Amino acid sequence: MFDNLSNRAMQVLAHAKEEADKLAQPVIDTEHILLGLFIEKTGIAATIFMKRNINISSIVMKIRRSSDMSDIFALKGNLNYSPLVTKVLEYAAEEANTFGKEIVDTEHLLLGLVRETEGKASAILSRIGFDVESLRNDIKIYYKKGSSDKENSETPVLDEFGRDLTALARDGKLDPVVGRQDEIIRLLQILGRRQKNNAVLIGEPGIGKTAIVEGLAKRMLDEDIPVFLRDKRIVSLEMGALVAGTKYRGQFEERMKKLLKEIETAKNIVLFIDEIHTLVGAGAAEGSIDAASMLKPALARGGVQCIGATTLAEYRKHFEKDGALVRRFQTIIVQPPTEKQTVAIIKGIKKYYEEYHKVLIPDEVAEEVVSLTDRYITDKFQPDKSIDVIDEACSKRKINKNMLPKNLEKLKHRINSASSEREKYIPYNEYDKIEQFTKEINKLDALYKAKINSWNKDINETYQSLTSDDVAEVVSIMTGIPAKKLQSDDKARVAGIASEIKKYVIGQDEAVDSVAKSIKRSFAGITNPDKPLGSFIFLGPTGVGKTEVAKRLAEIVFGSRDALIRIDMSEYMEKFNVSRLVGAPPGYVGYEEGGKLTEQVRRRPYSVVLFDEVEKAHPDVMNILLQILDEGFVTDSLGHKVNFKNTIIILTSNIGTKEGTDDKSLGFGGMKNAGTLDHSRFKSAAEKELKMRFAPEFLNRLDNIIYFKPLGLEELKVIFDIQLAEINKRLAPSGKKISISDDVKEYLLTNNYPYMYGARPVKRILQSHIEDKLADILINDTSPKRKVFKAVVKNNEVLIK
Repeated sequence: MFDNLSNRAMQVLAHAKEEADKLAQPVIDTEHILLGLFIEKTGIAATIFMKRNINISSIVMKIRRSSDMSDIFALKGNLNYSPLVTKVLEYAAEEANTFGKEIVDTEHLLLGLVRETEGKASAILSRIGFDVESLRNDIKIYYKKGSSDKENSETPVLDEFGRDLTALARDGKLDPVVGRQDEIIRLLQILGRRQKNNAVLIGEPGIGKTAIVEGLAKRMLDEDIPVFLRDKRIVSLEMGALVAGTKYRGQFEERMKKLLKEIETAKNIVLFIDEIHTLVGAGAAEGSIDAASMLKPALARGGVQCIGATTLAEYRKHFEKDGALVRRFQTIIVQPPTEKQTVAIIKGIKKYYEEYHKVLIPDEVAEEVVSLTDRYITDKFQPDKSIDVIDEACSKRKINKNMLPKNLEKLKHRINSASSEREKYIPYNEYDKIEQFTKEINKLDALYKAKINSWNKDINETYQSLTSDDVAEVVSIMTGIPAKKLQSDDKARVAGIASEIKKYVIGQDEAVDSVAKSIKRSFAGITNPDKPLGSFIFLGPTGVGKTEVAKRLAEIVFGSRDALIRIDMSEYMEKFNVSRLVGAPPGYVGYEEGGKLTEQVRRRPYSVVLFDEVEKAHPDVMNILLQILDEGFVTDSLGHKVNFKNTIIILTSNIGTKEGTDDKSLGFGGMKNAGTLDHSRFKSAAEKELKMRFAPEFLNRLDNIIYFKPLGLEELKVIFDIQLAEINKRLAPSGKKISISDDVKEYLLTNNYPYMYGARPVKRILQSHIEDKLADILINDTSPKRKVFKAVVKNNEVLIK
């Protein structure tokens, strides 16, 4: 349906979508297409409206007022075209064919609206004197006499498939370009060369490559532009439109030949091709040649001057392979703007978003947007990601402003209720009641119209201010990080990190303090910002709190336990499995899927990354970790640079545990002495084994090596109480409670307790000795009045009373 639409016709449809969006309509209908034609000012349809002296502003106002804003609740992200619009597009294609045109333009859309007789647009056009025959005659006259600039243009084909950026700059339709003066000057220098005076802008998506060319177009209107460029036009060529509709062999080549001939004849055209890599292969079919091959001779002759723009990845993949094409172009590498430059860009363009959304954007909010996007949106580039957030936050504020007020909702509900009541009396011909409700409906309807007109006027004339909360909510939606965490002060959040972790991790004060100090150094800005926020290796026996510290760090620092990425290193014991972390190489199964580690960090860059049982991994894994710890990033198999600068890296291991175990402490009562000697032996053994297993350069890049102590009886009692509190918390809704005395605790924790497993058996002991027995009592208990239960030891058995 859209293959044969001109750029102007596509613009009309884009404007129609915007209008339907603004008016909170569930579909794009014919009246929105008409609004799009009114907004588009360069086509034949616009000329016809002007010649017929159509009062466009009056019609636009009537259409907008007649739209029911209460349909805001039906608003969706992607609006579909109504069946009537589909019919209009079919009629437009027929009319274009009748006039011998391959491309559907604005005049054909207008004819389609007139031919379609069921929609609102047709009724409006009919009222102002439009009919099919008179409109066709106007278009014929236009085609014959050449009353438009296009008819007299030296480049009709280029005008059809291109967009004159110089003309748009002259009409003030291009956004201002802030900064990028060095790139524009370099572009001028290349265009001024005698040979190979073509440039290609290479940079990441969203950093402003197209904006540089638009900046050049605006600069060409200034008096200080070099003489050789004063009469030049920069025309952006739409490759999609150029290829569209060329179904048969030879059609594309013929179109391309006409285009190049026009450019060479005119001698004042600078061709701009965005996504220039699409030239390679464009229009090529069996036995034919592509656009790049047709362009090369023209570039070699110097008859065509061209500026291209593409990303580095696409340049390497498509463009660089054609050496003959590459040598015709001078490359300009475009770097993303700095934070300061991005703030200046946002402040420079914000008035356009303020006018469109009718929302004020304070300078401090613009600065906060740049700060938040720099920190939390790491897979996109500035200024594109900041502009995205500003645009969506303004849209969100606009939608909230356009929500029907509650008093109008209630009034509409009263009208609907009165109408429903009146309907009940119609079958019985109770005219008194019908008249009574009709008067009430008319009265309420008049009041509703007066109030809604006043409200419409108010929302169109008053501007609301964008707030930090609006911005934080949008960034939160994009990243999945809670909005409150985005707005909270990092330093305040980590100030009490040690005491928070110690509430849940018992007996590891020294280890927790070491971790907390390192994290605080990072958040205070003392450590290298190009490395992870913290990197540690946790050593200690199982069940002493290594993983729990990682979970609590994720919750406190990043706002959620879901911010923990856990990688089981026992899965990477073989060399061929190592590539799964960063993705399989090209040609191997799973290449397109990315890496298990890199994809998770790309999706959630603010995370704790836990490499569990790191001693089991293949030595090649250390090479990947070495780069992450040293540079703060790693490149995956797809070429994505994955940033680890906002992660906390934790490696866990239990090396040295076997050598450090004191066999004499095993058995009943040994718990009371399981402390200093064992920990000291374990630490010594772990240090030796660390040096044997890991290279010195790897160990030296870690912030800290943390040793976790074995847990003694007193620590296990505290953990026991925490687990018991969890059970009572679950019992609380039913008003019941279980209490356990110290002697019962000591019995459970010393009677053949497997202390070498740390705190892990505590939960299992509670389940088998307390929860199972309590469950039997609660299910079989016939006395619901019992609320408190007590555990006691009798004959070496725990009983519940």
